[in-house]
Amino acid sequence: MSQPITITNEDILHQIKLSCKIPEIVEQIVSRKVIISAAEEASIKVEIEELQKIADQIRLDNKLNSANDTWTWLEKHGLSLDEFEEIIYYTIISNKLALYLFADKIEPYFFEHQLDYFSAVMYEVVLDDEDLAIELFYAIQEGEISFYDVAYKYITDTKLRRKLGYQGIVQRKDMKSEISATVFAAKPPQLIKPILTSSGVHIILVEEIIQPQLNENMRTKIFAELFSQWLKKKSEYITVLLSLSPELVQSF
Repeated sequence: MSQPITITNEDILHQIKLSCKIPEIVEQIVSRKVIISAAEEASIKVEIEELQKIADQIRLDNKLNSANDTWTWLEKHGLSLDEFEEIIYYTIISNKLALYLFADKIEPYFFEHQLDYFSAVMYEVVLDDEDLAIELFYAIQEGEISFYDVAYKYITDTKLRRKLGYQGIVQRKDMKSEISATVFAAKPPQLIKPILTSSGVHIILVEEIIQPQLNENMRTKIFAELFSQWLKKKSEYITVLLSLSPELVQSF
């Protein structure tokens, strides 16, 4: 029979330190305190109906279909009911604070940064040999070989090779500058002449250019970006003082 193992709060904190998670945890704590403080200053309130709605959503997301499921989930994560309500409260005030701060800034921000939100559906093969890349480019142009044959033959990463170099939908701001200018000047479907970057020589097939729309998904994305920028800036001016009990300090 296996022997029981007792795990204390000190054990958990010590493991967090050994996992090099202290900076990450401290950052999360600072963010939470900044948001709660800003929400209080803005007199943001949370209604009971809002708490219930988010609680139901959390249960749905975690497939907690009964009260027993919920209690089991809370126990698994070491949470009390009050702490579960704290999670819900924090989720609501974060969303409401973002709305309070940026509701009237979404549209101007979108149009100011619209180019960044253009995206492309593309395939890519990266080679080390520029001469080979140019040779393959013209071979594809002449119909001697297909782009997909080149991808299957020259991509070394197994997972990417199986996708024939498919990169998915890539936003302009996530591309190297020397690549994005050429990609977004293309008229899809178009094979782009090899581009030399620090990563190698890129042969790119642009399948589609997607123009951004200020829809609900885009609004959510911009809210998240603006809120993250605001939070980062606020946190830069915070001096963190770790106040730990002697017992916890010794566990380090």
